[in-house]
Formats: sequence, structure tokens, C-alpha cells
Amino acid sequence: MSEPPPGEEEAPGGGGGGRAAEGGCYLALCARPVHFEKANPVNCVFFDEANKQVFAVRSGGATGVVVKGLEDRNPISFRMEDKGEVKCIKFSLGNKILAVQRTLKSVDFLNFIPDSPQLEYTQECKTKNANILGFCWTSSTEIVFITDQGIEFYQVLPEKRSLKLLKNQSINVNWYMYCPESSVILLSTTVLGNVLQPFYFKSGTMSKLSKFEIELPAAPKSSKLSLSERDIAMATIEGSCKKTHILKLNRTGKFALNVVDNLVVVHHQDTETSVIFDIKLKGEFDGSTTIHQFVLPPRSIQPYQIPVAGPASVTSQSPVPCKLYSSSWIVFQPDIIISASEGYLWSLQVKLEPVVNLLLDKGKLMDFLLQRKECKMVILSVCSQMLSEPERGSLSVIATVFDKLNHEYKKYLEAEQSYTMVVEAGLSRSNPLLKRPVRTQAVIDQSDMYTHVLSVFTEKKEAPHKFTIAVLMEYIRSLNQFQIAVQHYLYELVIKTLVQHNLFYMLHQFLQYHVLSDSKPLACLLLSLESIYPPAHQLSLDMLKRLSTANDEIVEVLLSKHQVLAALRFIRGIGGHDSISARKFLDAAKQAEDDMLFYTIFRFFEQRNQRLRGNPSFTPGEHCEEHVTFFKQVFGEQALMKPTTF
Repeated sequence: MSEPPPGEEEAPGGGGGGRAAEGGCYLALCARPVHFEKANPVNCVFFDEANKQVFAVRSGGATGVVVKGLEDRNPISFRMEDKGEVKCIKFSLGNKILAVQRTLKSVDFLNFIPDSPQLEYTQECKTKNANILGFCWTSSTEIVFITDQGIEFYQVLPEKRSLKLLKNQSINVNWYMYCPESSVILLSTTVLGNVLQPFYFKSGTMSKLSKFEIELPAAPKSSKLSLSERDIAMATIEGSCKKTHILKLNRTGKFALNVVDNLVVVHHQDTETSVIFDIKLKGEFDGSTTIHQFVLPPRSIQPYQIPVAGPASVTSQSPVPCKLYSSSWIVFQPDIIISASEGYLWSLQVKLEPVVNLLLDKGKLMDFLLQRKECKMVILSVCSQMLSEPERGSLSVIATVFDKLNHEYKKYLEAEQSYTMVVEAGLSRSNPLLKRPVRTQAVIDQSDMYTHVLSVFTEKKEAPHKFTIAVLMEYIRSLNQFQIAVQHYLYELVIKTLVQHNLFYMLHQFLQYHVLSDSKPLACLLLSLESIYPPAHQLSLDMLKRLSTANDEIVEVLLSKHQVLAALRFIRGIGGHDSISARKFLDAAKQAEDDMLFYTIFRFFEQRNQRLRGNPSFTPGEHCEEHVTFFKQVFGEQALMKPTTF
């Protein structure tokens, strides 16, 4: 590899999986890697950590440069004049300007802007007698030269084909490291190299941050460099504050680090395994430092097959197993693994499904999953499993899981509410940094639980009904504990489950003691239960009265739920059936697509007409002509009621 990455251990070596690949692999190489020409005496390979691109440079660029990235579906290919050995090559962010270092004193630039002449321009470092160690692009037009005597921050002016020095800082530098996610360059200073000086770059400004010292494991025997870039890795872990965490590896040898999905992954050469640490989970705290053990047992990366390249007739050969933890692997932050000898670049991925069977404590499992980006469907699957045989959990475990989910849900609801209040108060203009809260996959709301877990669980009917009702009530208890308004469909699910098992006494108690909160949809559901449980009618009316609902609104709610007969019974119960609109009820009955229901409603209004006017037919002012026509089509004209004469 032409440019050893700052902060890398020697890559783990060995065979394809070893003794620890016994299933449950929770790490995998991505399915669509970048394939590039292998490193050889003619072809040099470079990696740009900011754009995540591999450069294959043949003969100093004279016979071609090919640039590929994980996100780039179309590689960039070009040639450049061979002006000597290429030490470093990177595109600016956005691939508009190419920078190439060939000497220790200067960097060459080439514009890749449409209609711009392809002429190189050069920038020498400003500090006399300084050697350039490397450079980093911090934006589409800003670049930092790191020399052994300091750093120089430039703005590139592509139209003028020149650079403008924005700021420089003198400091003795042994080596450097760049974290593009946070735009921080770390410089190793002092003779031993263990004093690290960070600089932060943002929109044309360079800020010097507080330096810090790395404790060396033993007092150095001589005054020579004791901390190298191989001993350091820089990455961003979301939400981690200024704390020191120690990861206990419980093994010796050569290690390499990645950071994937806010997890620290440590690859171990000798055992051909990797372990993961989650610094968000509780560790042992000694007052200043938190000590963490690995979250899961060591496992190999999932075996990977390299497809055989070539024409279709040849590719019928079976794919070749990739040599995992190969000595040619080089690891870059946060999640890149490159095999220069095989010509592949992968991103490392964490697979959450195997974790479910490795972390048996459901509480710890939820703590772990809730921090992961793609966690929703796995969490919902775990919830379904813990309600079903053979993995049915105890109610206390189920309650713990519900509480952890609703804790995250409540945090999001509060953030959303605070944001809305600020916007509605018109304060958002004075606070440009205010952003709408991002809804992550860790927010499992009531509709998620209802759709994917609870409704499926109740439909299966495999659990004892007492357990089913206890689970539903446990979820409602948890929502209430976090002061989250319970959606009516969860109450409906409880009522339907109680009715299915004829537990009317329990339903009556739940309503009497307001375990099920009042709502119009719930009242409608109760009205519809009158035929199988007569007291439901009065319970429903009591609920609607507590909600101070107007009678006509109750009728509208019932009709919208296609509870046409319940609406009619309700209106008769309050003595308003002589003045209601026949058309409104006939419309609702027709929409229900139930011929016998339509017949019943139609006949009711014919009888009302007969009683009030002495004639069953509808008057033109009632606008029921289309319903009369429909009735005749379905039941025949002879089915119409004849006027009764006395």
C-alpha cells in the first residue's frame, strides 16, 4: 500500500475464519465492494479517507489513473504527465480539483471543472527547509499542508490556478492524522511524540484546540519517538462526551480498529477474530475512567466469497473464498478495509440479527439495539419473539422492554414538542441552529407496536388469554408511566380480545374504573357490541356524555365507522329518529356494501314515512331517488312498501 494510513495497526493475518467462525457472525464485509487493480511494481494504490476513494496510479499516471469509491457507481479515469513518483493523490470534496504530491516541497493541482483548461499549477510550502508530510482537503476549495515544521491552510482559486494562504502555524510535527467526519487534524509533537495537538477546520477558519498527552505504557529508555500513528485511531462516535474509556481486550498481539454504527470494532491478528465495544453501555467507572468489556463473544468476520472475474463462460467457476484477516489488509477509519494484494475495498458492517441470539438478557439487548441505526425491524422482531413460544418471556422482562422502548419514544415526543413550541412562538428565526428533531429508528411508536407486534400476537391466539390481556395492559401501563397519550386502537384491541373470550365482567370493570380512557372511537366500538353485550350500549352513551359530545356528532362518528344500525339505535334511544336525514343513513348503508343492511335501513325509513305522512314513499326534498332505484334493482319493485289505508 503506497500511503500507509495514519493510525493503523499492522493488518491481521491468517486464514479464512479459524476456530471462532462457529456461526453467529455479527460482522460482514459489504456485498458490493470496490474492485481495483492490485498493487504491483507498475501500479501504485492510494486511499483518500475524506472521499473514501481508491486511486490506482499506473506509471506515475502516464498510462492512466482510475479512481473508485463505494458511493461512486461510475469510476473516474484520466491520464497525467509522469513527473516522478506520486507520494499522495486526492480529490477535493466534490471531485472538482485534483491535488498530487510528488516532492517533499510542493503539491501540484489540476482542475476537473468543465471548460477549464487541464493545466497543472503548483504550490510550494511557505516554511523554508520544511518537508511536506502530506495534505488534507477540508472542503471543495480548502486544503491543509502538513509539514514537519507546522501546518499551512490554503484556499484554492481554480479560476486563477493559484492558492491563497489563509493561516499557518509553526509547530514541530512527527506525524499527523485526519478525521474527515469531524474536520480535525491531529499533530504528534515533542521528541517522544506523545503530545497531540488538534486543529479544527470549518468554512475558511482554522482553530487550535487544547493539546493533550498520551500516557506511555512504560518510561522510554531513550529520547526517541515512542508513539507512532500506528498506535492511534481517530473516529467520531455520536453522543460521546469528554470521557476516557478503556476497552479491555484480554489478549495480546497486533490489533486494528474500525468504528461501525457507533461501535468500536477491534480485529485481532492471532485468533482471526473481532470483538465489539459499545461505550454508550454502562461500564465500570472508577471516578475518572470507564472500563468496558466486549459486548459479544469474539467472532470472525462472516466468510466472504470473491466472484471470479472474466467472461460469462469462465465465471461458472465457483467463487474463491476471501482470505479473511489477510496480512495485506489495511484498515481505515471509520469502517474501511482494503486488501491491496486482492484489489478490493470493503466497508465493514454490523449484522444485528445474530446479536439477538448472543445477548440473551433482553434488557441489555434492547440497550444495545436502541443505539444502532437500522434497529427498528430487529427490535420489533425481538418483541414478537418474547411474546411467543418457545421464547416467551416473563411479564417483568416484557415490562422492562416496553419501558426501554417508551423511554426513547417519550424523548423524541418531548423534543418534537419543544421544537414545535419554539417555531409557533416565532423564535426559530433568532436561533438558526434550531433543527427539527431527527426521528431515528430507535423511536418505536404505538402504531409500530400495534401493526408489527400486538395485533399479530392477539390474532395468533396461541397464548392463554390472561397472558394476552396482561401483555396489552402492560404496554398501556408503560405508555401511561411515560405520560404518553394512549391511541384508541390499543384500547380497541383490549376490548376485542376481552369480547373474543367473553370476559365481559372484566371489560365492565376496565370501563368502570377508567382503566380504558374515554374516546369517541372507543364509544363507537362499545355501541357496536350491544347485540352481544347489551350493557355496552349504556356504557357507550355514558362515555360520550363524559366527553360532552353533541348527539349529531355521535351519529356522524358512528356512520363514519360504518356502524349504521348502532347509529340508528342511538338516535332512537334519544328520540330523535323522526327528524334525521334518510339520505345520510342510506348513503352510509350503501357504502357498507351489505344488501341486507341497506334493506333494513330502507325499510325503517319507509315505515317512518308511512307513520308521519301516511305514505311510505320519499318526498323529492329528501333526495333519495338514487337509493329507491338501487333498492328496485336489488330487491325488485314489488319489494317496495305499499301505502297502508285504514
